[in-house]
Amino acid sequence: MSTDTAVVVEELAIPASMDAPDAAAFAEMVDVRNAIESHLMGTDVLNYSARELLPVYQRQQHEPIRLFVARVAGRIVGRGILSWSSAEDATASWLEVEVLPEFRRRGVGTALYDHLAAIALDSGRPVLQADAIHTRPSTGERLEPPTGFGWLSADDPGVRFLQRRGYRLEQVARISGLPLPVDPALLDAKRAEAQAAAGDDYRVVSWVGTTPPEWVGDVATLKTRMSTDAPSAGLDFPEEKWDAARVADWDGQLGDSGRERLTVAALHVPSGRLAGFNELYLAADRTRPVTQEDTLVLAEHRGRRLGMLLKVANLQQLAEVSPSSPMVYTFNAEENRHMLDVNEAVGFTAIGYEGAWKLTP
Repeated sequence: MSTDTAVVVEELAIPASMDAPDAAAFAEMVDVRNAIESHLMGTDVLNYSARELLPVYQRQQHEPIRLFVARVAGRIVGRGILSWSSAEDATASWLEVEVLPEFRRRGVGTALYDHLAAIALDSGRPVLQADAIHTRPSTGERLEPPTGFGWLSADDPGVRFLQRRGYRLEQVARISGLPLPVDPALLDAKRAEAQAAAGDDYRVVSWVGTTPPEWVGDVATLKTRMSTDAPSAGLDFPEEKWDAARVADWDGQLGDSGRERLTVAALHVPSGRLAGFNELYLAADRTRPVTQEDTLVLAEHRGRRLGMLLKVANLQQLAEVSPSSPMVYTFNAEENRHMLDVNEAVGFTAIGYEGAWKLTP
């Protein structure tokens, strides 16, 4: 292979800031990420700025992650991410490989994958897992996960890439989008119905930005339970232990990113503890889509329509804080029918699909 077409894989240094001399390569990597995911999705809703993503790679005490890029003739044409849980009993590494469409079928993905897999296997975490966004044509052979919910196209290039390496599809997640604004009357009605079902034992509390001191302990509990209570199919997910220090680090990452977080929680009045929560993340550029991340109702409080109450209350808060936001998007496991029902009731529709894959030695 001539030197001008050779694939060079290297670990990318994480800059101290976007003003640092070595930040240009990180910014180029983010541009490549955005181009790849926009191509896969057919929309740029998943795009991030380099400043928003940088803190994810800088703050690694609780969520270790390594970033690699593939270059051809000096240009970044693909990227690979290796991450794992900081839990002592973690057995799995997560691998993510992305290549620009015009550089596929040229060995770039293989070079990245082989490099990451070798590091992961040497780490003592023998289970390899991967998340990948997939295109999904309406025709052709379907590949279904063992959960029995959702499907991917067997002809998708990413599906073929992972299957050739022995991975099994474990779960399909639906990427859903909600155009804004939502009819205020609809939100009022849904909230009233949900509050009536919840009763006087539950009250909505909300905040913007970092976690208020009085809720740090409860948020740590909710985030810990998010790692065990959310549907995970046959994937290896150890319990992620959260405490006040981890919440503070998470809040610090938020501040560094320039994003704003809107949180709504359900207070269980008799106990004075939070029973569930919902998060929305706003970009500094309020014309960009809003990301809905964790939504959880603790198992012991389910069956009272708290999921709907939380979802609607935060959409109402969003309308007040950022009326110019154009869309909310979120990821949900296809088997999480209850949360999909809640989403659909307020207007979310499918805009893409993600597969979760596993390779067991």
